[in-house]
Formats: sequence, C-alpha cells, structure tokens
Amino acid sequence: MNPTCRAVTLAVAALACASAQAQTQQNRPPIATYGMDVETRSMSIPGMPSGATAGMMMPGGMGVGPTKELLLGLRSSQKPTGALEAQHAIPPGMNMGASLPLLPPPPSSPGRYGDTDVPEKPKARMLIYWGCGDTIRPGQPKVLDTEKMSPEQFGQGLVSRAPPERWHALRNAQYRWPNERERERNSVPPEASLRGDHAVRGSVTPDIRFAIGEGQDFMPPLELSAQGPLDGPVAVSWGSVANAQGYFLQAIGARRDGAEMIIWTSSDAQDAGFGLLDYLPTDYVRRMINEKAVMPPSTSRCTIPKGIFGGADGAMVNGIAYGQELNLAHPPRPADPKVAWQPVWAVKVRVKSTGMAPLGMEDEGDSRASRRGQRPPRESAIPSAPQPERAPSPADEAADAVNKLKGLFKF
Repeated sequence: MNPTCRAVTLAVAALACASAQAQTQQNRPPIATYGMDVETRSMSIPGMPSGATAGMMMPGGMGVGPTKELLLGLRSSQKPTGALEAQHAIPPGMNMGASLPLLPPPPSSPGRYGDTDVPEKPKARMLIYWGCGDTIRPGQPKVLDTEKMSPEQFGQGLVSRAPPERWHALRNAQYRWPNERERERNSVPPEASLRGDHAVRGSVTPDIRFAIGEGQDFMPPLELSAQGPLDGPVAVSWGSVANAQGYFLQAIGARRDGAEMIIWTSSDAQDAGFGLLDYLPTDYVRRMINEKAVMPPSTSRCTIPKGIFGGADGAMVNGIAYGQELNLAHPPRPADPKVAWQPVWAVKVRVKSTGMAPLGMEDEGDSRASRRGQRPPRESAIPSAPQPERAPSPADEAADAVNKLKGLFKF
C-alpha cells in the first residue's frame, strides 16, 4: 500500500472510531425539564395610534393589545418530599411578586360519545394562495374540496412545514402556571420584564437556577398595517421588531357565509402556514429563510396580491416575529464521549411576537371619515336646531369588524 492510500485509510478509520465513540455515549433524560413560552400579542386597529389600545378588550374578551402572555411548565421524576407544588422565583421587573406557584392541573373527566354518534362528513372548500406581490402567481390557487377529495387528500393539501419535534411548555407538564390559584395574578402586567435571575424550587424538583437576558425577554409588539381595499392589492407593513429572527404572515377570509375559506401566506413556496405560525427553533427559522418560506429579519413589507379576497365576507392577516430560543442544561454535556451524561435539569425558553390586523379597513375608514365630514343640504330654508351626532370612533368600527369576523375565525 502506497503512503497516500495508507494515510487515507488511517483517516477514515479514525473518523469511524470517533463516530462509534460518539454513538456509544449514554445520554439519560434530565430529572427535571422546565419550559417557558413567552409571547407578546397585538391587534392593530386603523386610525388608532400605537399604544392607544393597550388594555382594551374586544367582543368575546379578546385583548386588543399589546398584551403579554407567559406559560410555565415543569416535569420532574424526583420523588416528592412534601406538597405537590413548586415555586418559580421571578425578578423584580416582572412586577408580580416574589414568585409564581406551579401547581398540578385539575383532573379532567374523559369525554363520552354516544354509540350512535357518527360524525357527518364535513363540507368544505378551501382556496390556498401564497407569495408576496401585486398579482396572483401562475398555478394558484390550490383548491381543496371535500366533495371531490378523500379526507386523506384534503388533509395532505393542508400540510405545512413544521419542525419534527412539536414542543410546548405545557405539554406533559405536571406543574403549571397559570393555574387555579390566585386567578387575579394569572395575567402578566404590560410593563413586565423577564430579565434577571430565575429559580425554580420545591419538593417535587431539584433546584433550577438560570438567568434571562434581553434576547429572551418579552419582544416588542408586532404592529401590522394593512393598506388597500379588501380586493387588493393590500400592502402589509410593520416596524422592525428587536431580536426578531424572521417573519411570517398568514391571511384568512371566507365567502358565502363561511362555505368557502381562503388562505394566503407570505411563503414563496406553497404552504398553508399552520405549522409556521408558531414558536420555531432558531436553527429551523434559518432553514426556512433559506427555503424562502420565512421572510428574513430585514423584511418590513409584503403585499397580498389583488383578487385573492375579492367578495370575501371579511379577512384578517396574522403575523409572527420569531424570537431566539434558549436551551440550557446542568451540568453541561461532557466533552468525553465515554462519560455518560445525565443532566439534573434542562430549561427551554421560546419567544415570539404576534400581530393581527383586519383587511380592507384602511380604505373603508377613510371613506367613512370623508362621509362624516359631508352634510347633505337641508330641504327647509329655515335651519333647525343642530342635533348632536356622535361619529363612530375607530374603536367602534374595529369592534363592528371583529363582531362580523368572530363567527368566521372562531376567536
């Protein structure tokens, strides 16, 4: 064997040996796993300045925003030594006291189904569009029709890109917040900040200590502006959101009292968007940007093509700014693959900012405003006493629009 071949053979053998050693490292699950889902929500109303809607509630109890939401979930295999609960000590910037209680969820009763309850085949027709631009791209829409497709074919048409692991802070969590105790403290104050030291302790878990910085704090609100008639084109724009890793939009509308659903997404490739309109791992966001399914963080504008929502009973656009995910474990993974690794605890913090805006209200609001400024000529030459007239405010108009859309989008 010549020297070159011998060197190549030795290099391949060394790589194979290293790979085998890496595969033989024993990894055991952590004793405790803790999850934090951190979200900022906002609904933009045309004609109302930023921040003017803070604390407002729309019909059905929907917050206009911006509002903050925090979900905490603990799962632990440690044998309890006392009460079945734990405490999450929070930094002073949360303005929620010294700690939040983590409690088991209340027992749920199993659902009951009658022997004769046979579900009726749903009747639905969906039109799926995708891509930013003034005009609809060739080959669209993708039509899904339950009358002409099997359930399997219909379901395949709605498949969306999504990471292989669909994680959630409360999934399989044994101890949670919010919970039934101290319901008045289940909401997060508008000025709350997660930055600082955190600790989770109790009889059911080993002590978990970690810190959160600016990268995993509540993100600024994603305030969407949708300008243009409902028939389009609709220019959707937003200000840059600090720490955003990328953006994604999905708009939904309906025709004929909901008999026909219309879905549009900002993805350059066909995608209904249901798997992307959620928390995503940071490396997966980068992958989706490379595939042009997610818009890069430098993006601040996307146009919904003309004709997509023409004749619709109403439509809303939803957007998401992906935050940077944080993953911690103690102790860290050993560098030596021969050393078994069993972390005492692992923490995952997911962050996102979401926004909503009705479509077609910008132009309608301008039209209504111009009409309110015009008074028709009076038939009588004798002026009558002026009657006080209260012009609808932007909040009234938005509430009316949301009332019409509630039945369509179930929010």
